[in-house]
Formats: sequence, structure tokens, C-alpha cells
Amino acid sequence: MQYLPNILFVAALMAGIGFFIRNVKKLARNIKLGKKVDVTDNTSLRWRNMFKIALGQTKMVVRPIPGLLHIIVYLGFIIINIEVLEIIIDGILGTHRVFSPLGPGYNFLIASFEIFALLVIIAVIIFWVRRNLIRLGRFIKPEMKGWPKTDANWILYIELILMVLFLTMNGADYQLQQMDATHYTKAGVFPISQFLLPFFNGMSVSSLILIERSAWWLHILGILFFLNYLYYSKHLHILLAFPNTYFGKLGPKGKFNNLESVTQEVRLMMDPSADLYANTSGVEDGQEVPKFGASDVKDLTRVQLLNAYTCTECGRCTNECPANQTGKKLSPRKIMMDTRDRLEEVGKNLDINKGIFKDDGKQLLDDYITREELWACTSCNACVEACPVSIDPLSIIMDMRQYLVMEQSAAPSELNNMMGNIENNGAPWPFNQMDRLNWAKEN
Repeated sequence: MQYLPNILFVAALMAGIGFFIRNVKKLARNIKLGKKVDVTDNTSLRWRNMFKIALGQTKMVVRPIPGLLHIIVYLGFIIINIEVLEIIIDGILGTHRVFSPLGPGYNFLIASFEIFALLVIIAVIIFWVRRNLIRLGRFIKPEMKGWPKTDANWILYIELILMVLFLTMNGADYQLQQMDATHYTKAGVFPISQFLLPFFNGMSVSSLILIERSAWWLHILGILFFLNYLYYSKHLHILLAFPNTYFGKLGPKGKFNNLESVTQEVRLMMDPSADLYANTSGVEDGQEVPKFGASDVKDLTRVQLLNAYTCTECGRCTNECPANQTGKKLSPRKIMMDTRDRLEEVGKNLDINKGIFKDDGKQLLDDYITREELWACTSCNACVEACPVSIDPLSIIMDMRQYLVMEQSAAPSELNNMMGNIENNGAPWPFNQMDRLNWAKEN
């Protein structure tokens, strides 16, 4: 019976980590459904972007108040994980405050943990007020109803509970230290939890141990729960922001990629010595010809699917979108959320059918993202610029537009007229080629 708590702890730890690894494998599989893309260039710049944007939070502080609060929560999450390491070692070995021999250094760490825990509690309360009482515009958009709103609040509740449990654990521990309880080494400085001592006055040692152990267990089990909740939550960006910023677009934001197949056809047309009947598509006889653009998640690149999973649902992209501001249906945040939802649906299809995708009669286009949304985009890149973790909603919009134009000839009539004028007149306007430069001669 002496080792029963250690055995139970190891079992819980293995179950939590095992389930997390299972979810990570599923996540990687879903992302790999996308097309490969070469992101091996400019590694030094990519590393610099990752450290600057993901680790340094440089794009978060564009909005100072939420940026500062987010940095507090982010730093608290990182720093308090050192305390989690101590809990894990104590749980496995049956020790208590195994890092206490560090002396003054340990005191500094515990004091830092407590101060950050209090700051996180304050930040979480402010975030909750902003979402639920002040109801900022970007948090009450149509796509934020239902699960997205519930998920955002649940994350705040979990973080609040974890910090309260941490301070309760420390407060009870400190009181036990003052009472010279067996096994409770006198170590650590408790600048915040010491104010909880009045609540513990008059309690017996056994009652305090029950409170301390309960808070200890609930804290670590809560962390394991939160670790596995990440996969189902917008908080997955805690992990994915780093690879996402590394693989982010490096070129000018207004630059679009040429389709290699179209480029080859143009070169063929411009080369008088070319064999017009040669196969320049790179597709062998009998192989399926790849389609232009994207109509479903498998047509997107792996980076775009990583973008979808990384989306924080903060709404900064939608808040900056001129189309959305003028009442149009487009919301860049919804584009990313829809892409992720469809990718999850495809992943569940694979799970049910043992790794084989069976046509479900759905696709990203029309079933999730409407054509009205796609054509409302002005391609201004405001959403890309605003995203704090280098997500590119515009690339998905343009790929789906490309599919509509080149596979379905389904461009709006205004665009068809413009493209017809360019083809026939060399200009977007319905003037003949002899008159198309007359405007330059006007005074």
C-alpha cells in the first residue's frame, strides 16, 4: 500500500501522455492529407520568424492591452511548467519538493510561480469579462456561436481552476511546514499563498494533508486533462504556433504563385519550334490529371492545413477585413475554422473506415465555404498581416477561386467580362486595341 499512490500516479501519467501521443499522430496524419510544398528555403529567416513571432509574441502587442495579458498567460504557462516537472518527479519517486535542495534558487522559483499564478488569474478574469460582459465585436460574430464560444470560456475556466489549485496546494503545504508535519520539508517562499493561511487556522494536520494532497492530485490531473483537451480546442495553437510561424510565407504578401502547368502551356505557345503534340503535363497516360485550385481539404497544401489547426479564433483577421466591415458575408476566421472542421470530418471518416476515405458526398466548397464568401474577398492581405501566428486565409480563398474559374468556369459575370476584354482587347475595358491608350493623351 505504501507505493499505491506512486503506481496510480504513473498509470495516470502514462494514460495522459499516451492519449496525447495518439492525438498528435492523428493530427499529423490529417495534415499530411494535404499536398507537399517545398519550405526548405531560407532556414535562417524561418527560424528568426519563429523566435520573433511565436516565442517573442511581437505581433500580439500590436494591440497593447490584450497583447500584454496574453504574454502574462503565455509566460505563466511556460514558467509554471517547471513546477509541473517537480510534481511529476515527486509523483513517480514518492518524494516531496524534490528540487528544494536548490536553496535560494528554489525559493526564487516558487515565489515566481506564485506571482505568475496570480497574474494569470487576473488576466483570465479580464479575458472572461471582455468576452462575456463587454462582448467585443470580434467575439460575437456568427461563427463564434455554439462550441467556439463554449470552448473559449472552458479554456479560461480550466486555467483559473489550475492556478487556484496551485495556490491552494502551496498554502496548505506552507501551513504544514509551519506545523512541522512529517514529510513536509521547509522550503520555498510563498508571497501569494501565505495569505490563504487564515483559512487553514484551527485545522488538524490530517485535514491539511487531505487538502494539500487533493489540490496536488487535482492540479496534475487537470494539467493532463488540459494537455489532451488541446486537440479539440482552439488552444492547439500553444503547440502549433511554432511550426506554423516557421513554415509561414516569406515572400511579398501580394505575390501569387504561378501554376506550373499553365506556365508550361504558355511557353509551348510562345515557342515556334515546340512540338504542339508533346505531352508537357508530366502526367502519364492513364493517370488522373490534377485539378486546378482546390475544392476540398485534400487539394490544399500541408502548410494551409497546418494553418487551419493553428487558428486561435482571436478574430483579428476578421476585424481587419474590409469586406467584413462593409457587411459582406466573408470572415477570414470562418474560412480557417471551416477548413479545420472539414479536415476533422475527413479524419473521422478515415478512422471509421480504417484509414480509407469513403466518399461522403461533401466537400469544403459549398458545404462549408460558400461562393459568396470567396468572391467577397478583395485580396488585400489585411487578414494575413493581422494574424498573430502567420496564418494565411487568403491562400485558401485564392485556391478555391482558382478552382471555380479554371475547373467550373464559375466566375462572376463582371470578372468574365473583364477577362474577355483582356483576351480580346488587351485591357479590362471594352475598347478596341487601337483606342485603349487614348486616355493617356487627354489633358
